[in-house]
Amino acid sequence: MTDEEYDVLEDEVTRNPPKVDPTKARHPVRMISVDDLSADWLRIKAAAGHTTPEAIIGELVRKEIAATV
Repeated sequence: MTDEEYDVLEDEVTRNPPKVDPTKARHPVRMISVDDLSADWLRIKAAAGHTTPEAIIGELVRKEIAATV
């Protein structure tokens, strides 16, 4: 990540802090950075499946884990 990309990300997170559910306060909020193509694909896939990008990523990770065992 370049310094410019870091500055843009820092500004974005500062303007739009993650929402924290107090009932899940013990679970850390995690953030990942992906390229534009991946982000667009995740948004489109999530919208088509009436789900969230996080759910799509979780499903992909579980499939990868299952494939390695």
